[in-house]
Amino acid sequence: VQLQASGGGLVHAGDSLRLSCTASGRAFGSYGMGWFRQAPGKEREFVAGITWSSYSITYYADSVKGRFTISRDNNKNTVYLQMNSLKPEDTAVYFCAASQGISGSSWYRNAASYHYWGHGTLVTVSS
Repeated sequence: VQLQASGGGLVHAGDSLRLSCTASGRAFGSYGMGWFRQAPGKEREFVAGITWSSYSITYYADSVKGRFTISRDNNKNTVYLQMNSLKPEDTAVYFCAASQGISGSSWYRNAASYHYWGHGTLVTVSS
C-alpha cells in the first residue's frame, strides 16, 4: 500500500483545512487508518484514527477532539481529516498511516502499529 497525503498549507488561526490521504492498491476497506503529526523538535503524535470496513469507529487525541473529524471513502481509497478552528499549536507535518489487523483504541493511537506511512503534508497555522 502506498499512501499520498495532500491538502496542507498556510492558514490563519481559526481557519479550516481538509487533508486527504489516498491509498494505492486493493482492499483499502480492510485497513485501519490513522493521522499523526510531528511539529519541529517534537515527537510524532497521534491525531486521529478510523477503523476498517463499515464500522468506522473513530478515535481522537484530546487536543483535537471537537475540532477535527476523520472520515473515509472506501470507494475512493481515501481518508480525510477535516480540521476546524485551527490553532498555531496545530502547526506540524501531518502523516497518514495504514495497517491491517489492528483493533482497539490503544492500537490506533500507537504509531508502531502502522505498517505503511505517507510522506506527510505541512500544515502551518499563523496567529
